[in-house]
Amino acid sequence: MSMEIKHKESNTRGMFYMEDDSGIISELTYSRQSNDIIIIDHTQTRTELEGKGLASRLLKKSVEFARENNLKIDPLCPFAEVKFDENKDYHDVLSK
Repeated sequence: MSMEIKHKESNTRGMFYMEDDSGIISELTYSRQSNDIIIIDHTQTRTELEGKGLASRLLKKSVEFARENNLKIDPLCPFAEVKFDENKDYHDVLSK
C-alpha cells in the first residue's frame, strides 16, 4: 500500500494523515507544547485497515518532521509511546 502521507498544521495543532475517496483512513494528531516540543496525542486507523502499518508510517513521518524542524516529541498517545520504546532510532527526538 503506497498511500500518500499528508500534513496540515494550524497554530498549535497539526496532523499527519492518509485518505482515500471516502475520507481519512489513518491519522496522527499532535499539539505544540512549545516552540520546540510537539505532543503526539492521538493515532487512529480505520478498523478494517488496522495492523497494516499505516499508523507506524505516520509516526515515522512525524519523527522525520521533528528532525527537519529541530523539534522534540513527547509521545503521549499509547501507540506512539510503545513505538518509541520499540524503536531506539527515534530516541534522538524524544523529549523526555
